[in-house]
Amino acid sequence: MADQKKMVDAITSRDVDFAKWYTDIVKKAQLADYSSVRGCMVLRPYGYAIWENIQKLLDGKFKATGHENVGMPMFIPESLLQKEKDHVEGFAPEVAWVTHGGSEKLNERLCVRPTSETLFCEHYRNIISSYRDLPKLYNQWCSVVRWEKTTRPFLRTTEFWWQEGHTIHETAEEAVEETLQMLEIYADVLENHLAIPVLKGRKTEKEKFAGARDTYSVEAMMHDGKALQSGTSHYFGDDFAKAFDITFQGRDNTQQYPHQTSWGMSTRVIGAIIMTHGDDNGLKLPPDVAPIQIVVVPVAQHKEGVLEAAKEVTDRLKKNWRIKLDDSDNSAGWKYAEYEMKGVPLRLELGPRDIEEGQCVLVRRDNRQKYFVKLDQLETEIPKILEEYRQAIFQIAYDNRANKTYTATNMEELAAHAEDGYIKAMWCGALDCEMAIKDQLGVTSRCIPFEQEQIGETCVCCGKPAKEMVVWGKAY
Repeated sequence: MADQKKMVDAITSRDVDFAKWYTDIVKKAQLADYSSVRGCMVLRPYGYAIWENIQKLLDGKFKATGHENVGMPMFIPESLLQKEKDHVEGFAPEVAWVTHGGSEKLNERLCVRPTSETLFCEHYRNIISSYRDLPKLYNQWCSVVRWEKTTRPFLRTTEFWWQEGHTIHETAEEAVEETLQMLEIYADVLENHLAIPVLKGRKTEKEKFAGARDTYSVEAMMHDGKALQSGTSHYFGDDFAKAFDITFQGRDNTQQYPHQTSWGMSTRVIGAIIMTHGDDNGLKLPPDVAPIQIVVVPVAQHKEGVLEAAKEVTDRLKKNWRIKLDDSDNSAGWKYAEYEMKGVPLRLELGPRDIEEGQCVLVRRDNRQKYFVKLDQLETEIPKILEEYRQAIFQIAYDNRANKTYTATNMEELAAHAEDGYIKAMWCGALDCEMAIKDQLGVTSRCIPFEQEQIGETCVCCGKPAKEMVVWGKAY
């Protein structure tokens, strides 16, 4: 166990320095590395494999609801970007510009896409003429660039990978239904596959996406009590259509403007997995997205028949799970620490005595609970154990959120918990109050939850009659 302790000691404790703990895990679990371009990261194979598994989950759900994948250009002409005033003003500080092609100065600057609404609008205008052409349910997998001032791997980087859905509809009702449907898909993936409980709601006018009429988000609480916006879905109405002159002939033969949505989830959710589930031994990966769901560690592998038996079990189980046999000459203790660091949900230990008894030992990553399982019962028992593990890490995250959620009826109570987690408080709806809360206490409105509670009758800031409950907090 000395090797294991040495490896674990290399991680800063999350209760001592949460930011350093996070960076240690990103580096030591080999998820990402820094590049020579400020704010850009190298997504290493293990980190990319997690993203691939998230992609597969999302992509399957998108296609099951009728969406198709497309590819749009990386560059946006400045004139095209300028067509939607609110949108361009919202992204102006973050835009990266291309001014030269080779040694020649371009006649028009090109924006490196921060998001692709304008490109989709240009395309829609070319392909839509009748209500029969609607809806268009599109999704794109790509990277985008936003010139961030401060960066941290996965959480906020200059370039990041994501999916961006863009749809266009005949009616406002269809577009709103689409917007909320995609938010539910994000919530489903986060809660049921990534084991991260989320808060669903609508963003305030100040916090909504540039150019949107309504923005909805799923907010996750990290171990330290800060929020992480983990997915957003936007309803645009017909504002973009009017700006880009997109019209179609309606069922009554009149020219009408279609209604649009967009929605996205990015590699930022890998940061959410780290900060929601990780501990001082490293990652704890949800089984559905773990690149390795089971690691097989032969015990006393130099003894006759051990490696052969381990290979046989591995070959058998790989039909159902992502599994790895570590037959390297590293010590068993080193292997235990290595795969705990990488967050592998289940470890299968197999030694000479196990082979004699026709069994193995399964060890859960979260609590190191051991299960002595007959080899011929693995296909039956492994799914149960993995599901117990998923439910357990979800419950820990859920309890953490419950324990760090407070209520406030005035600014003093809001201030008392500004550093601690979520604070539920009533709000009058005025921007002045929202800005005062942010400026004085450093917390922002995370969302207006769909599930409203009556904390009081008056605004937490000004004391005037309240309109709705808002969840406030600090965020990444």
